Amino acid sequence: MHIIDWFVLVGTLAIVVAYGIWKSRNIATSENFLAGKRDLPWWTIGLSIMATQASAITFLSTPGQGFSDGMQFVQYYFGLPIAMVFLSIFVLPVYYRLRVTTAYEYLEQRFDLRMRTLTALLFLLQRGMAAAISIYAPSIILSAVFGWNLALTNFLMAVFVVIYTTSGGSSAVSRTQELQMTIMLCGLVLAFFLVLYKLPPQVGLSEAWQIAGATGKTQVLDWTFHWEDRYNVWSGILGATFLFLSYFGTDQSQVGRYLSGKSLRESRIGLIFNGLIKVPMQFLVLSVGVMVFVFYQFNQSPLHFNQANRAKVTGTPQEAAFERLEARADSLFQQKQVVLSDLTAGLNATNEALSEKAKQELRNIEQERAGLREQAAQLVKEASPLSDPNDKDFIFISFILKHIPTGLVGLMLAMIFCGAWSTTASEISALTATSVSDIYRRSFVPDRDDNHYFRVSKIATVLWGAIITVFAIYFDLFDNLIQAVNMIGSIFYGTILGIFFTAFFLKRVGGRAVFWAAVLTQAIILWLFFGVSKDPFLWYNPLGCGLVMGLSLIFEQVLRRR
Repeated sequence: MHIIDWFVLVGTLAIVVAYGIWKSRNIATSENFLAGKRDLPWWTIGLSIMATQASAITFLSTPGQGFSDGMQFVQYYFGLPIAMVFLSIFVLPVYYRLRVTTAYEYLEQRFDLRMRTLTALLFLLQRGMAAAISIYAPSIILSAVFGWNLALTNFLMAVFVVIYTTSGGSSAVSRTQELQMTIMLCGLVLAFFLVLYKLPPQVGLSEAWQIAGATGKTQVLDWTFHWEDRYNVWSGILGATFLFLSYFGTDQSQVGRYLSGKSLRESRIGLIFNGLIKVPMQFLVLSVGVMVFVFYQFNQSPLHFNQANRAKVTGTPQEAAFERLEARADSLFQQKQVVLSDLTAGLNATNEALSEKAKQELRNIEQERAGLREQAAQLVKEASPLSDPNDKDFIFISFILKHIPTGLVGLMLAMIFCGAWSTTASEISALTATSVSDIYRRSFVPDRDDNHYFRVSKIATVLWGAIITVFAIYFDLFDNLIQAVNMIGSIFYGTILGIFFTAFFLKRVGGRAVFWAAVLTQAIILWLFFGVSKDPFLWYNPLGCGLVMGLSLIFEQVLRRR
């Protein structure tokens, strides 16, 4: 990477850290540290909510998802606007009326301390793992691309987040995310136009989209229903809606963002703003991946994008077979250039017969090349059994480093760092607020002055930063990083949402019944996920929610009869 890119990267990140420290310089109480000053306008709330969800995984993994599988992943977000409207009407008024610091305080008022503690512990468990992934995801990729030490990269990813989060707590997180989200959105738009600019002169946006469509990359809607199909309209609207209800309504990393609003109205507008903007933003991120796919139709791409894995094959018995696959991929690329010439000529001349013939030939070539990539991944696994053969998450970073002009590479990397920091800061802030307010202050040390809890909050922030950094070292890459976060959330979110829905809507159910319903439901979901199938993980959200509510009603009737 050029020295100019290093200056851009370091300078941008230094501005982010300084901005966060300066904006939160007057925080001096534990309440302001954990919940902010409750003075944020709706646009800060909306950008903060978006930045919390839009981690580095969004900008590393999602373009790779678009490159490999096309636009269908956007269906996952179809339930988001529904969830935002529901939360704005039914959940926000409750939180604001009670003026809680964390979402789990409400459960003690509705049920008992046992339910508050159980739900807080479930949150700490799943959010701690997710926070480790938000650190690990960019670290594993950057360390593989640049040859950096993984532990050192994890440390660098976390240390600066801890610095400004410790300085100002929740307020520093929200204010910093304004700047981070601006950088991320600008970088995203810039990336899209850079890819488009890199295409041949005769290929504009319309032609590029049709070329991608010829191989099925532009298909957005899938109306077929299958239990183990991860992404279709039904899983997006039904399954993902429950995931978003739980994430935005019960996860303190998000609840903490909008509880800092200056009023109920500001928080509602911030939530709706997120619901309206998030789907187009994800469409844009996936479109970047699709455009990168089109770019590599005209430019030679590596058969396997993770060059660290490719190097591990060298000198092994699998090397000769891998080189044969690469030679065949080179031959297919030359054939593809003839087909693309016919296809672009047909598109420009509106010759449908020529275009359809070329599209079919292109589909055949891409199908064979996809088979070659699968074989290459298998050879990587055979040559280095401990390596992960998945290379989807390396596609976009590979394009950035090889094909983007000097200076802009630093900005693109700053976008990735900002994504990691924005999510990690929210998660550390939420972990701190929950562990101090719901566990330490409530159950262990309840009667100390505010200065004590203010100091403990800062210590807890540092400790959580250290914990997730250590955990990050021991994570392995999933099939796709963004799916990994959704999978972990889906294990716990259904149960947590069921607890809150029971609290909101089943007024006759008591704490004892919902406690045992939640414990049994969580055991069932864990068995289904690890013992049956991980593929339908989105459906475990409504299933978990329904089980908790149904079992709570049954247990309450049994307890009353006794």
